[in-house]
Amino acid sequence: MSIATIPAATHIGESPSVLRHRMVQTQLQTVNVSDPVVLDAMGAVPREDYLPARLAGLAYADAALEVAPGRFLLPPMTLALLLQHADLAAGQRVLVVGAATGYSAAVVKAAGAHATALESEAALLAGAAGLEKATGPLADGWPAGAPYDIILFEGSIDAVPAAIGAQLKAGGRVAAVIHAGRVGKAMAGPLLEGRIATPAFMEVAAKPLPGFAKPREFAF
Repeated sequence: MSIATIPAATHIGESPSVLRHRMVQTQLQTVNVSDPVVLDAMGAVPREDYLPARLAGLAYADAALEVAPGRFLLPPMTLALLLQHADLAAGQRVLVVGAATGYSAAVVKAAGAHATALESEAALLAGAAGLEKATGPLADGWPAGAPYDIILFEGSIDAVPAAIGAQLKAGGRVAAVIHAGRVGKAMAGPLLEGRIATPAFMEVAAKPLPGFAKPREFAF
């Protein structure tokens, strides 16, 4: 769903907590997000705190919201499904690649996991209090915190860079939306020869995460 067609996400007089509860019921549980760890974490973190003021009224719309030029938060449904299929649990180490303003990392932290929010632009994470932040090229990952139980990408990618795959713990999972033609395939699982080894569980819309496109091939 494009931002231009987002349905009204707020109702006059309703509190953010009410809207958050409705998001969990109508956007997550209706697509079989049933893991209480994920549902409780999504229900606990105020998404509006991680949005520019102009977008606060759309905090609980099921949409990718542009928090900076070319940078988007994953739609809540997509995030919840990725975390559920990655088997998020308390005590795990999770790297969020391209964390933007830190919402996904905050959800991971609310689940009792240890989240590292990696950003190439430190200013994007300036307002994200209480998170472990790392700044550097996104495609390099963050080896200082490795190995990770889960590596989550905040946006769609063409492929998992080898440098990031090397930071995954044995038995760990990568959660990402992988470009496949004109659609995105939500996937979460271990890596095998640099690719997520489990089948896609859903076709979803997700905005590209800059820096993860495959080089164009020349045709002769």
